[in-house]
Amino acid sequence: MKNMKKWMIYGANGYSGKLIAEQAIKQGLKPIVAGRNKASIEAISEQLDCQHRVFDLSDNSIAQYLDDISVVIHCAGPFSQTAEPMIKACLQSKTHYLDITGEISVFELAKSYDQQAKGAGVVLCPGVGFDVIPTDCLASQLKELMPDASHLTLGFDSKSGFSPGTAKTSVEGLASGGSVRKDGEIIQVPLAAKTRKIDFGNGEKLAMTIPWGDVSTAHFTTGIPNIEVYIPASPNLVKKLKRMNYLRWFLGMGFVQNFMKKRIDKSVKGPNEEQRSKLKTYLWGEVKNAKGEVKELRLVTSNGYTLTVTGGLKMVEHTLKTEKAGYFTPSTLVNNQLLTEIE
Repeated sequence: MKNMKKWMIYGANGYSGKLIAEQAIKQGLKPIVAGRNKASIEAISEQLDCQHRVFDLSDNSIAQYLDDISVVIHCAGPFSQTAEPMIKACLQSKTHYLDITGEISVFELAKSYDQQAKGAGVVLCPGVGFDVIPTDCLASQLKELMPDASHLTLGFDSKSGFSPGTAKTSVEGLASGGSVRKDGEIIQVPLAAKTRKIDFGNGEKLAMTIPWGDVSTAHFTTGIPNIEVYIPASPNLVKKLKRMNYLRWFLGMGFVQNFMKKRIDKSVKGPNEEQRSKLKTYLWGEVKNAKGEVKELRLVTSNGYTLTVTGGLKMVEHTLKTEKAGYFTPSTLVNNQLLTEIE
């Protein structure tokens, strides 16, 4: 049944999922759009003239909807809640799994299913959007520059704003604090735990640590045991986040989370087409070895949401042809020049 190579966008009614579906149709591709909201999925299906399926990830029979599907690109967050049921269903139906997460916990979860994925003959490759294609490629290239690197620091400067899904994920993360990798282990640290000045490629700026997906994925890709990720932040924002460390217990309470997410639903729409076309993203990375030697790389890419669309579709195209199985990061599934191919 899978000789026909059908593929699915789950969460095609979300911000990124819809962008991916629209671009797929423009490229002459025929995805099956899917999600749990019947009315919105049917509307997208009619608008794009493509097949659709409606099912909820709380359904115990998800695999039946994937039985003839070769690849799913999962776009329905928060992935901390939705990734595991989809991964389990993909293993059962022998369907390759991709998603656009940036959540460390989801990368670690997918990695824990590596042996089952190999047994099922399927790929598990989360993070096939802006999270984490560009930084994963950058990390791999830096490892090639310095094979004996013991420390990897990555960062990016993007003014694209948040989609509703990304904003909700960020709200969830406030209660957890930050994360870095130290001596091979992921450890929890306070919000804005460290700051430093970084020139991302557009002038030196104050930057702070964030719990970005590369804390998980870059270790898998490079084997480097110490990893941090930074973004620019004003001194005022750093101060606010440091103060919020004392309230993390409160920010994690259910009613507080629900309140903040409802505010997001009302006020956050994501960048429009004009904004996406104008805004670029600056990427920077640094490796250091035990001798204190340092090497840097900088890249400039399109807007993060645009890259999620083009990157996601490129990864679908590659995965439909792959003979690999198991857990992968984008650069280990394809190669560390993947970003060049996408851009």
